[in-house]
Amino acid sequence: MRTCTFLALLLSLFMTQGTNAQVRMCRVCKKSITTCPYKGNHPKAAQPAKSSRPEARNKPAAKSTPTATEIKTFTVNGVAFKMVKVQGGTYRMGATPEQENPSEIEKPVHNVTLSSFYIGQTEVTQALWKAVMGSVNSHFEGANLPVELVSWDQCQEFITKLNNLTGKHFRMPTEAEWEFAARGGNKSRHYQYSGSNNLKDVAWVKDNSNQTTHPVGTKRPNELGIYDMSGNVCEWVSNCVYSYTSESQTNPQGPSTEHPNFGGHLRRGGGYVSAPIRCKVSYRKNETSHGRDIGLRLAMDD
Repeated sequence: MRTCTFLALLLSLFMTQGTNAQVRMCRVCKKSITTCPYKGNHPKAAQPAKSSRPEARNKPAAKSTPTATEIKTFTVNGVAFKMVKVQGGTYRMGATPEQENPSEIEKPVHNVTLSSFYIGQTEVTQALWKAVMGSVNSHFEGANLPVELVSWDQCQEFITKLNNLTGKHFRMPTEAEWEFAARGGNKSRHYQYSGSNNLKDVAWVKDNSNQTTHPVGTKRPNELGIYDMSGNVCEWVSNCVYSYTSESQTNPQGPSTEHPNFGGHLRRGGGYVSAPIRCKVSYRKNETSHGRDIGLRLAMDD
């Protein structure tokens, strides 16, 4: 009897071990290998890619910064000069309220819309003029002084030669472009002068120039980073003088022929011998010849 009982227990233990040895379990779904749909070989779940720079994972996103004024640099015969981009926009041209004691030729105020363009960061220097023309005939001599004693026609000849040398299309600014840039473009703070209501901060004029021109870019720039749009030398613009109207305008070119009542082309900005009223951003005056206080500033299309 004892022998039979022992044999029965031994047989039961053998069968249990045999069953456990045969039943393998899937570690993922906890089913037997035979009932697991993947037979124990489940596909691995996609893992997020690890950064090769662990420190960057918790780094906050960089803050966006305002876009700086775009500047292009050009070089001709070893002389470099810079052009500042003026983003297009709409402004009030003429005798706006901050422009004190306006003349009738500055009226009426009217809306002007302009496309983007480039304008010289400084007035054309004697160094640049000489690099293009071969010589310079200014009253005051100095490579970084603004060229002066140049007529409107001489400036056109200079620009033609400059374009031939560079393959670019420089030109004079229109009067509307000049005033928009002088006012600070879309960044305008509505100053009376270009960059300030304190003229001496931004300009060489009658009261502080010692009756001579000064190196360009030595006073404070305006809102666009442009220098000397008030003072140092007056600047020719492309068009002849004309009377304003109250009608809105888009990219006005102004007349190319002289007005029967106002001869000559327009000059803007005032010079080193100018009184403050002539240095306002709205001030305009016709000129028929050249003078010791007249130079130019370049422009080009965007």
